[in-house]
Amino acid sequence: MKEAVRIGPNPASRPDLDEVMGAVALGDQSAFAVLFDAVAAPVLGVAHAVLRDRAQSEEVAQEVLVEVWRTAPRYRPERGTAVNWVLTLAHRRAVDRVRSAQAAAAREHRAGLRDRMPEYDEVTEQVEARLEREQVRRCLRTLTEIQREAVELAYYRGMTYRQVAETLSVPLGTVKTRLRDGLIRLRDCLGVCA
Repeated sequence: MKEAVRIGPNPASRPDLDEVMGAVALGDQSAFAVLFDAVAAPVLGVAHAVLRDRAQSEEVAQEVLVEVWRTAPRYRPERGTAVNWVLTLAHRRAVDRVRSAQAAAAREHRAGLRDRMPEYDEVTEQVEARLEREQVRRCLRTLTEIQREAVELAYYRGMTYRQVAETLSVPLGTVKTRLRDGLIRLRDCLGVCA
């Protein structure tokens, strides 16, 4: 019978990472170097699988390994292996980075939409203005001919009362009376409170 040939490092020569993590929790820098060598590549792989960006994956891997150094005392071997704990930290950090980037993009998108949106609804404003113009025209038709003529000269052509009087060849007082009476009728027709 042939003996199996093993490729790669001898499993007996690999350190027990759960024990190494215990030493890291006590602040042992050489133990951290051993742990770093064992988990750095898998941490980078997990980060890259989530982020799909080499530079961000490297940043996340570095953040995770610093977090492992700082929070090693929180590791509980009864909950899982040291490698799984570290890779869980890496996955969570990478997902947080994605969510943060998505939230920032969504904020920028909403801000961009706010900048492009008018402060009022243009269509509504146009419809309301058209309806108001139609109502004013309808109410103008309720005036007498001499009242409508005076109102149109004063308010649509922008003439002064004196200019209206000269154009119509009537006294200024007559123009004022026609305008006053016409405006009262318009106010009543339009339903404007005095």
